[in-house]
Amino acid sequence: MWRHNPHKQQPQNLLQDAEEKEAAKEPCSTELNISNFGSFLEVSKDKLTVRYTGNGAHTNDVGSIQGNRPVPRKQLLYYFEITVLDRGENCKIGVGFTDKNFKLGRQPGWEANSYGYHGDDGKKFNNMAHGQDYGPKFEAGDIIGAGLHLGKQEMFFTKNGKHLGLAFREIVTVPLYPTIGLHSKNERVTVNFGQHPFKFDLEGLVQEEVESQHRAVHSTPMPPGATHQIVRNYLMYYGYSNTLAAFDAAAGLIAGEEASTSSREREIGPEGLALDVRKQVRQLLMGGQVEAAKRVLCKHFPELLESRTRPDLDVYFYIQCAAFIELIRDKDIEGAVKFAQEVLAPLRGLLAHRSRGYEAMLHDVVALVAYEDPQESPLAGLLDPLQREAVADVINSAIIGAAAGKIQWESRPQPALERLLQQLVGVHEELHEANGGQGEPFRLQQHLLPPRSNGELRPPPPPPSPPR
Repeated sequence: MWRHNPHKQQPQNLLQDAEEKEAAKEPCSTELNISNFGSFLEVSKDKLTVRYTGNGAHTNDVGSIQGNRPVPRKQLLYYFEITVLDRGENCKIGVGFTDKNFKLGRQPGWEANSYGYHGDDGKKFNNMAHGQDYGPKFEAGDIIGAGLHLGKQEMFFTKNGKHLGLAFREIVTVPLYPTIGLHSKNERVTVNFGQHPFKFDLEGLVQEEVESQHRAVHSTPMPPGATHQIVRNYLMYYGYSNTLAAFDAAAGLIAGEEASTSSREREIGPEGLALDVRKQVRQLLMGGQVEAAKRVLCKHFPELLESRTRPDLDVYFYIQCAAFIELIRDKDIEGAVKFAQEVLAPLRGLLAHRSRGYEAMLHDVVALVAYEDPQESPLAGLLDPLQREAVADVINSAIIGAAAGKIQWESRPQPALERLLQQLVGVHEELHEANGGQGEPFRLQQHLLPPRSNGELRPPPPPPSPPR
């Protein structure tokens, strides 16, 4: 399949398929780890209920048990709950998180890299034998929750659906496991790893987080007219002159019928060059009229189609591939075979010193002719209308370069909006890395793309261009 387009690289390269992200989602605990747990414990067949069988006479008579998987590192929040079925003699029940080296004969919070909230005194513990005041004690029937905000490296606990406040910050970045500790006769608890609805409104907490982020964004001051300039710069760059004129007119900056001419007169920089030509070429390509688009290019920028051995081979390569795809779309198999023999086959010699990605792309394009129904083939994405837009983007960028007298761009010009998105993603990546790689990675498509009918987000197919 066609790869990313370096001329429109920053946002498109970041809009990765949401289904691919979902497939890479980390598993989390679904049951207690029955292969390794502390003494004095009896785990039920459901692998979710545990009872203390000792007398709890000594400090070391603790029995702790962890979940069967560590907390997923790449999500915003992790949370689980326990229900106190029997408080036992002294309700020495601990709930929290511990690392894989935690001694299971100790309560969570007593050792390094462990955190706990204890039911007999309501104190919180982190690498200490004597805790700090935190919340209420536990009783039979209480539902106690433990949450880890991986984005902020903070931990909190809940009781019967009530948030008890921040317990710990600057949590260690090593993998942690949900953990329960029992330490007095007949204590019995059951754990909910999400197989049932939580007592605590976790979704509400996530929504509060999202709204807080939105408030922070909206409270950031913006220079007057900055948003308008960013949007019109984007429309200008990609040759949407009609939309640009309507946009300016709607903003009340110019009269509607004069908007197009006045806008072009005010353009500064490469984004405004050859706007009418770029608009015409884009419209033709989006309508599948590739040969007509070639004629416009030959009239205004013939060098883009003639200099086949120079770095601008991109234009010649993509427009010829697009022409072949349109023949396949029109089911003109005879014409497609002839075109492949006369036009595409000679491209192999031109691609000899280029990236292997070009040859792979050419192979995919030509292979379309082998399928009786290309729309149902593994290469159906090449027939997606969004691939027309991707080709138009490559050629649009090349026209800007040619109009500026710089066919061989070291770096193609880029709209301000895309540069901002690049910076946005880069900052979030740096913050995520500084956080030890924990917390939900920033996914641009969640903020830019409309939801599908099933509620999922799916970005457009990646635009066509070989890897550099």
